[in-house]
Amino acid sequence: MSDDFNMSMRKFLKQVGVTSQQAIEEALRGADTAGKTYAVKAVITIEELDMTHEVSGEIKGDA
Repeated sequence: MSDDFNMSMRKFLKQVGVTSQQAIEEALRGADTAGKTYAVKAVITIEELDMTHEVSGEIKGDA
């Protein structure tokens, strides 16, 4: 893959990571998260390529 492709991919994934973390932190701010575990799912799609990628996991609240 080309350098341009790699740079654009890294830029997109960095944006996804940073903005997703900010959104999750905002959603949990002020909530009583002690001892709770939240199911999370991220979905990335490229409609023109008919591609969908899902990642599921858990985020544990503060102890």
